[in-house]
Amino acid sequence: MKQIISTGLRAFGLSSALVFAAGFAAAEPKHGIAMYGEPALPPDFVSLPQANPDAPKGGKIIFGESGSFDSLNPFIVKGVPPAGVSALTVETLLGRSYDEPFTLYGLLAESVDTDAARTYVEFTLREAARFSDGNPVTPEDVLWSFEKLGTEGTPRYAAAWKKIAKAEKVGTRGVRFTFTEVDRELPLTLGLRPILQKAQWEGKDFTASTLEAPIGSGPYVVASFEPGKFISYKKNPDWWGVDLPFNRGQHNLDEVRYEYFGDGGVVFEAFKAGDITSYRETNPAKWATNYTFPAVKSGDVVLADIPHQRPSGIEGFAFNTRKPIFADWRVREALIDAFNFELINQTLNGGAMPRITSYYSNSELGAAITQPATGKELELLTPFKDQLPPGTIEGYTLPVSDGTEANRSNLRKATKLLEEAGWTVQDGVLKNAAGEAFAFEILLQNGADDSIAAANIYIEALKRLGIDAKLTTVDSAQYKERTTAYDFDMTHHIRSLSLSPGNEQWLYWGSAGVTEPGTRNWPGINSPAAEAMIKVMLSSTDRADFVTAVHALDRILTAGRYVVPIWYADVSHLAYAKQLHFPAKLPIYGDWLGFQPDLWWYQE
Repeated sequence: MKQIISTGLRAFGLSSALVFAAGFAAAEPKHGIAMYGEPALPPDFVSLPQANPDAPKGGKIIFGESGSFDSLNPFIVKGVPPAGVSALTVETLLGRSYDEPFTLYGLLAESVDTDAARTYVEFTLREAARFSDGNPVTPEDVLWSFEKLGTEGTPRYAAAWKKIAKAEKVGTRGVRFTFTEVDRELPLTLGLRPILQKAQWEGKDFTASTLEAPIGSGPYVVASFEPGKFISYKKNPDWWGVDLPFNRGQHNLDEVRYEYFGDGGVVFEAFKAGDITSYRETNPAKWATNYTFPAVKSGDVVLADIPHQRPSGIEGFAFNTRKPIFADWRVREALIDAFNFELINQTLNGGAMPRITSYYSNSELGAAITQPATGKELELLTPFKDQLPPGTIEGYTLPVSDGTEANRSNLRKATKLLEEAGWTVQDGVLKNAAGEAFAFEILLQNGADDSIAAANIYIEALKRLGIDAKLTTVDSAQYKERTTAYDFDMTHHIRSLSLSPGNEQWLYWGSAGVTEPGTRNWPGINSPAAEAMIKVMLSSTDRADFVTAVHALDRILTAGRYVVPIWYADVSHLAYAKQLHFPAKLPIYGDWLGFQPDLWWYQE
């Protein structure tokens, strides 16, 4: 007997016959679910392949963070939460293995069921699942969490909630979600929704910033904290999930602690002093020169290079295309020409970092961006050819400078593009036909040393075009507030991308983010072509078709000139105390997610 708990607000888009068939088809629950094909691990797997099931328990790890925090609710728009609060204290129905592109295994749920068309998903909770206060995790908690996050949480949760036609309790431990439209990733997306305790939030405003820690079912609880200073997570001695195969060899440390500092330079000094025990170095020049301090020489600090197979993602200076000054692609191309990557890379990184050539470069998902689109990729793009800027279909190449400060060739190209867009130099100042000067602000966060250094070199180059760019730095709270409201002209922009992109692409590039605050579409991308590719990605049943759609999306985003791309790391650099250890087998995502502190252990 199925008890309906709640229903979505919009009518179901599929036919009623299909809904009926999907709603009452015979269930075939499984231990896991993959985006394509079957999970790599069998139902009786012992542990994840990247975990050490015999890892010792105990000890602690101390991280350093620059910035601050003022809220313990990471699920809403308001406030700045600390690192780790969701990942360490709250669990999801399914857990992700980062040694596969996109595969989930049972965590709070012992099984997952869906049909071939993925018109619904059903989860059965484990009878033993408990919150940290000892109360059981119930279907009511799941249904409440989904609705509360979907209607009052950050925008990242809203899109999936709108695709749920019906949410219902099934039996004593089951929950079932029936969908409004075809979206093959949705069962996996819902499997990764955080599950909160309904009783904790009774009579409280979920959208208000709070310093009350969430009651979760995860391996850790918030033990102590001082806003903006530190937060300590201690292992829950009664954690219900300690013996699950998915968790075996994970969450081995007794304490995970984050210390907060004013800027990145202070974090590194704290690491050298032994106040923190793990540090990720993002600058290869510093990695080559700054790690000869006594603790490294004595062996008390270990250095490691961690390779990965994930896409480059996008990082750089984003244009806010909501601003009229950046609405013309020719203007954006001109400012990309003015960015002297070779000089900046040499100055900051010793020339060691490869440039991001497209959003999905460094992986099979990256388009052959410098070549014309062909085959199915071309077929997907052709209906939008009149809307797409030059280079999307024909091939697009980033400018390359001669490495000198003058960068004359590229600045000449930039000047020509600006003239075509109606901007000319008058008395040394770039102006439009109305006599308005070309001036804008670059917004950065305090302590972002590399970004600040790159911006200063960039500003000097822009002066040669008659452009008045000014740098503004603010604290983390102000930065969060301004970027949430898209109150900037240009800012540092980074989006890490996976080997199985899906619904998060709406949040990153969807047109709703042009006006809806709090999305991750900071550039204000408004592209019907991009949204069409996302739809193809989400409806593809064949991975080859999926990859083709990602290639097309990669072209649209890259040739859209929304970001001045900088560099990416094809290997990560970690320095850590010798008592800390990680497995010899690395996941395909490297140190991205699910690696540290998840797989690490402490041993003298």
